[in-house]
Amino acid sequence: MLRKIARLFVIKTRFEAFLIIYALALGSSARGMVYLHEYPGFGGKLLFLATTGAVFLGGAKILDCLRLEKEVAELREAQSLAQD
Repeated sequence: MLRKIARLFVIKTRFEAFLIIYALALGSSARGMVYLHEYPGFGGKLLFLATTGAVFLGGAKILDCLRLEKEVAELREAQSLAQD
C-alpha cells in the first residue's frame, strides 16, 4: 500500500516534469514579487532573479534526471536480454 502512495510522488514523464516546473515558477515569481515589495531597488531585483534562477536550475536537473533514468532502464533491459 505504501508503494502505491509513494508512486504518486514519482515524476515519470516529461509532461509531469513540465507541470511541476511550471508550479515552481509560479511560486517563485510570487515570492519574487514579495521581495520586490519588501526590498525596493536593486536588492529586491537581485532576490527576484535568484528565485527565478533557482527554478531554471531545478527544472534542468529534473529533466536531466528523467533522461538519465530512461537511459539506465534501457541499459538494464538490454543487459537482461543479453543474459537470456
